[in-house]
Amino acid sequence: MSHSAADVGEVLEQIAQLLELKGENPFKIRAYTNAARALDSLSEPIEKLVAEERLGNIEGVGKAITEKVTELVTTGRLSYYEELKASFPEGIFELFELQGLGAKKIKALHDQLGVSSVEDLERVCAEGKVAELAGFGEKTQTKLLKAIEDHRKHAGRFRINVVADLAEELLEDLRAHEAVGQISEAGSFRRRKETIGDLDLLVSSTRPEEVSEFFIHHPLVEEVIVHGPTKSSVRLKDGPQCDLRVVKPEEFPFALVYFTGSKEHNIRLRSRSLDHGWSLNEYRFSPAKEGSEITVPPIHTERELYKALGLDFIPPELREDRGEIAAAEAGVLPNLIEWSNLRGTFHCHTTASDGKNSLIEMARAAIDLGLEYLGIADHSKSSFQAHGLDAERLAEQVAEIRDLNQTKEFQQAGFRLVAGTECDILKNGELDFDDEVLATLDYVVASVHSSFTMGEAEMTARIIRAMENPHVTMLGHLTGRLLLSREPYAVNIPAVIEVAASTGTIIEINASPWRLDMDWRWWPLAKEKGVKCAINPDAHTIHGLQDLIYGIGIARKGWLTKSDVVNCLPLGKIDEILSAKKKHGV
Repeated sequence: MSHSAADVGEVLEQIAQLLELKGENPFKIRAYTNAARALDSLSEPIEKLVAEERLGNIEGVGKAITEKVTELVTTGRLSYYEELKASFPEGIFELFELQGLGAKKIKALHDQLGVSSVEDLERVCAEGKVAELAGFGEKTQTKLLKAIEDHRKHAGRFRINVVADLAEELLEDLRAHEAVGQISEAGSFRRRKETIGDLDLLVSSTRPEEVSEFFIHHPLVEEVIVHGPTKSSVRLKDGPQCDLRVVKPEEFPFALVYFTGSKEHNIRLRSRSLDHGWSLNEYRFSPAKEGSEITVPPIHTERELYKALGLDFIPPELREDRGEIAAAEAGVLPNLIEWSNLRGTFHCHTTASDGKNSLIEMARAAIDLGLEYLGIADHSKSSFQAHGLDAERLAEQVAEIRDLNQTKEFQQAGFRLVAGTECDILKNGELDFDDEVLATLDYVVASVHSSFTMGEAEMTARIIRAMENPHVTMLGHLTGRLLLSREPYAVNIPAVIEVAASTGTIIEINASPWRLDMDWRWWPLAKEKGVKCAINPDAHTIHGLQDLIYGIGIARKGWLTKSDVVNCLPLGKIDEILSAKKKHGV
């Protein structure tokens, strides 16, 4: 493995950082920093200097560092660096990327509060612990939270809702431009991945310069990274990098397939093209062999491109090289769920716990969305931080729901509120309400909200015990993850799926863009086992109901159809599904 001077310099910089964290001699630390800077200004390949044993002649690179750089360049590894790294958690390097945070402060945070990652730092800041440290204070704590926010804004990945809002505005404005023909999002956003790196947009035009010029001057653009007539890259305000590609009208279907990806899916398509004697790239089909008289079919749409390759059209969400090519060839791709298939939803919160809108406000927002029913599942009493309801308050809410369902407004709208709870699964697997209370409800969402650090076997047993209760209708946010903020807790998902199948427990897709849990990669297995899905927004506001659209994207990525998702059933049939476990036992 070859190493550039920049690669080697980065390793030396990280060694300096690690030595500072260990509290090493300042002169030793400075030696590594100076050597890294010296290598940055090299005018010839570092491999050549190492091979000719001239590395030690460079000012700032001493004997000890020369030996280490030689080991790294010649073997691709540096044992000293690996040993240093192993003595610290992996996430600690990301802390150095935060503005206003140097090695001394990171060392204090690590030693005194156990901070080993950006997530750890965010948590202790939120808990107010950083402000109490000597040399920090309230002001520094506030600045660190802002630095974390900025770091996430300009580096790494973004939750899909952030990208969706930006994409919608950009696409709308580009579509209105007179020089724009066809237009589409592409990349991981079009495939509805749970988090997005860059936003890719594709346009066809015979006047590419005009379109590109319009794009780089859009009000959402914060910084122009690259600008050309057919490709421009910009940094969006409060968002990711956005790449616009402008192609000729006849190139559009090829470019759309190529830039949608995934890379692995595209490799399969190119291989399949060669079997037909064609070469496929982002612009066209052409004969694979020069001078070949093989005919290349005319292509005007993505659908025609797939058809030419002997495949049914593959929806973008499925293009992850997870069996979609074979299914398209055999004509057995599922008819994926659509937004219009949803008839209602569950797992919504009100002002009774930690929601921001009342029962009636949530209901009216659901009616405006065209839903026939809305499940209310405010937190149970153990979620004290979310003002969870005790049995008495829950009974009052159920009575209010029953009264609202009798009103002329609801009956004329053909709408009903469904009474439930988001019941905490306690550490031992017991539920936060006893069976007598749960029996008064239309449905129960059971969720883990505490003791996230349990071992996998213990956590799995905890969840399974809750699922075995006949009153538990569905599992909420199965892994507890918060995307780009909190890792999922350890749980044996296949084991949970098996028990969901045997007990008739529904598993939700939590459609909140912070969660999107259960992960789409597990849904084909769940579907195979006969486990049903509920797409739930976990809405805490009326606006949160619109997060259902992200749940639809995840369901489609998981190969789900409307028959796999219980809330595609109409009002008249949903009661039977919700009460099935209670009626038949487990």
